Amino acid sequence: MFSPLAGIRVLDFTTSIAGPYCTLILAALGADVVKIEHPERGDDTRSWGPPFWQGESATYLAVNASKRSLALDVKTPEGLQVALRLAERSDVFVQNMRPGLAERLGLGFGALAEGNPRIVYCSIGAFGKAGPLREQPGYDPLMQAAGGIMSVTGEPGRPPVRAGISVVDQGTGMWSVIAILAALRARDQGTGAQLVDASLYETAVNWLPYQIAGYLGSGKIPQPMGSAIGIVSPYQAFQARDRWVMLAAGNDRQFAALCEVLGQPELAGDPRFRTNPDRVENRETLAELIAERIATADAAGWLERLAAAGVPAAPVQDLAEVVAHEQTEALGLLQPLPDAAISDLRLVTLPLAVNDDRAAHRSPAPALGEHSAEILAELGCSEDEIRRLREANVVRG
Repeated sequence: MFSPLAGIRVLDFTTSIAGPYCTLILAALGADVVKIEHPERGDDTRSWGPPFWQGESATYLAVNASKRSLALDVKTPEGLQVALRLAERSDVFVQNMRPGLAERLGLGFGALAEGNPRIVYCSIGAFGKAGPLREQPGYDPLMQAAGGIMSVTGEPGRPPVRAGISVVDQGTGMWSVIAILAALRARDQGTGAQLVDASLYETAVNWLPYQIAGYLGSGKIPQPMGSAIGIVSPYQAFQARDRWVMLAAGNDRQFAALCEVLGQPELAGDPRFRTNPDRVENRETLAELIAERIATADAAGWLERLAAAGVPAAPVQDLAEVVAHEQTEALGLLQPLPDAAISDLRLVTLPLAVNDDRAAHRSPAPALGEHSAEILAELGCSEDEIRRLREANVVRG
């Protein structure tokens, strides 16, 4: 199993999606991730649902695999001391608490770096550490709205639509991992403790690079275009007789091939459609012509002919089709975890492999406090100490 981060300990003080997705990636890459949760309620996502899978939140299961859970009340003096001792023995600390809370708890960068001058401290926030909104809370849909993503998503003239995935949360988790890996390398080069800052707002804005560049260059504000895109045409979904098909003719050669498949070769030489800028300028007329032809036959026939002609196209599939697809199976994108309490549990793996070795989950998401005693024993706590912490409700499990 590909585990380049084996031997790296991550202390995970995150909840919801962005932070846990960051530590999920680190765990899949081999790091020992110790997830700190409130002894009574645990991670917020434990209650997010339905859907639930045999009583467990599907959201929690999806973003917390391969971690160990320590249910610890860090607002008590005893709990804080346990957290600080763990931080002294950790390589990475990740938190996404409300602005200023980590510092008030005694878990800010300064306090942890003093006890561990080699720690990489990652703070994941909402609007970032500067600016008038720095104290405001935030969730993925708020950032899709505030960061401009919703302004270019959906159908023209319709109400705003969020992307159907947690694109900002997961993107922030990914950027955090990239920064953590870079900070670990810097630390190992002797530069000392490292402070990593990431935020949902920065990620949201970062997902719009060519739209923003286009606005700055032209003064035109991009608008929602449904499945289409403003810079290439035809590059959108069309309704075949039985289902939707996505076409992506990204250059003149592909467009000419598309015209042949549609039985309209003359369109490739039409002055309105000769080059991509021409096609973008006349996209509505072109889309109507293509839609009329696509609607005359079933998707399977079109997709076969388009593939043979080298025209990029795909059916618009639902998740049942994606899960059952032979391509998904061939790539091993759904990983069974046979030792889980849920006998048929399968989770999406990381979309990467090195030397044909895929980074995989090593265990299912933990029960609340499942590893509390184990982790405390690793810190040198005796059975009596662990029992007293349990009796005082400082720890659970």
